Amino acid sequence: MEESITPMTIEEAKRLNPLTLAYIGDAIFSYFVREKLVLSGKQSVHQLTKSSNRYENARSQAQMAVSLLPELTEIERYFLKRGRNTSSQPPKNAKVIDYRRATGFECLLGYLKLTNQTHRLWELMEKSIHCLDSEIRQATATKHESTYEI
Repeated sequence: MEESITPMTIEEAKRLNPLTLAYIGDAIFSYFVREKLVLSGKQSVHQLTKSSNRYENARSQAQMAVSLLPELTEIERYFLKRGRNTSSQPPKNAKVIDYRRATGFECLLGYLKLTNQTHRLWELMEKSIHCLDSEIRQATATKHESTYEI
């Protein structure tokens, strides 16, 4: 392995298989979520794992991808769509559309990481988490409201 890693150009990233970019994006997002959870004060590994699973699944990542669309540049949309349109076999517990969108989300993150766009990478991951948390809070509030209706 090389001593120093030189960031890729956009053209080099375009030549990579989208699933390779998604592989990197998955690792980066997992690290991001786990670091946020540890820094939030959660202590037990069980609690950390349960909380991270809320973000690290196809359905949640698909929601995050959709929520980010209006914020993306043309080249970022290119990588999101490229990952989304890649042929791969979704797991049995995920809907095909969710899995494809999640792959697009991870592909975008992998592209940003490998082209050393760190600030943008962290910005989009923060927005993704914030959007998902807002949707979960809203759904929970709606669920509680409907529970107490007469």
